[in-house]
Amino acid sequence: MISHVFLGIADFDRAFVFYSKLMAELGLTLKFCDATKGWAGWIAENSPRPIFVIGKPFDGKASEPGNGQMVALLAASRETVRSSYATAMALGGTCEGEPGLRPHYHPDYYGAYFRDLDGNKLCVCCHDSVST
Repeated sequence: MISHVFLGIADFDRAFVFYSKLMAELGLTLKFCDATKGWAGWIAENSPRPIFVIGKPFDGKASEPGNGQMVALLAASRETVRSSYATAMALGGTCEGEPGLRPHYHPDYYGAYFRDLDGNKLCVCCHDSVST
């Protein structure tokens, strides 16, 4: 269904450090990185798509996060949700909702919400019923 997700960033080096550590928590692999073009992308191991991409906007204008837009990243476990959120907070992300159950979505939905260093809203979530 989804080929790739592209999030605009202002400072590639700063964003690359943030996302490299966050993607490592989620078990995603760096597919490409070109600092001269200001973009990088990650994938799940043994899967060509979807690709999660960060980069400077192609039009050369400033990156601006949209209102109501969010990217939700799938975590393998509730512990991964917690560790990913902790990593994002340690790297300067801002909290939009601490890790926890969100039964109003469904009984096993466990997620955390935060913004990256450029204000892009992200969610890391797990749908498993295992309470890890």
